[in-house]
Amino acid sequence: MEHRLSKRVPGRLGSLLYKRGMPVATGQIRDASRSGLFLATEYAGADIDETVELEFRFPKRDERSFRRLVARVVRKTDKGLGVEFESAGNDTFTIPYLLKWLQQHHLPSAYFSVLRQHFN
Repeated sequence: MEHRLSKRVPGRLGSLLYKRGMPVATGQIRDASRSGLFLATEYAGADIDETVELEFRFPKRDERSFRRLVARVVRKTDKGLGVEFESAGNDTFTIPYLLKWLQQHHLPSAYFSVLRQHFN
């Protein structure tokens, strides 16, 4: 049984994964909450309890700057990484804005299954 402190918001947003200040992989944020997120990625080089950074940009014309979040790896699967946000190193604006953006730009899962049927 899962015990989460805050509700997850599903979505899709491309991200770059950094370790020790160096970019190591690309991925896609699939869901996020106030305390962390799940990054779909094929990268398997991150260890549990390791600190990583996630960099992304909200795809809007007036939003050209990249945002970066510091997080700790808390879960690894064959589909990606579950990370928990570090309290230090993150501004108070980015996480709530990420949640709001994902909620506003979320496409229902039925949309993706229709696309899969159409292109298969």
